Amino acid sequence: MTMDLTVENLAQIDNRLSQRHIDLDPSGYFIIYLDREASLICAKHFTNVIDERGLAVDPETGKVIPARGKVERTHTTVYTGRTAKELCVELFEKTNPCPVTMLDHAAYLGREFTKAEMALISGEEYIQD
Repeated sequence: MTMDLTVENLAQIDNRLSQRHIDLDPSGYFIIYLDREASLICAKHFTNVIDERGLAVDPETGKVIPARGKVERTHTTVYTGRTAKELCVELFEKTNPCPVTMLDHAAYLGREFTKAEMALISGEEYIQD
């Protein structure tokens, strides 16, 4: 049995996988965005604490950090790169200790950085998954 590898079918696979449960990295999370003027992919790192329910909590306030909507928090660091590879090297090879402690989080960031790079090149909008 072979699957039809159309753009639509591949998008359906990715959309379905985006709905799965993932455990949060206790060392924090990243907000990824493009600085088009500087031609950079940027990743702001925020620390968090994972509570007994598995939810990310602001270490300063103890409040749950919502997955959607605007949250006013101060990032710890901004990592930048002109390409996904450059940003990965900066984050995973040059930063000690690395702010990513889970392999699935590292894989997710690599996918998102690549998606951001393609949006930077094409001029399309980048939306973090």
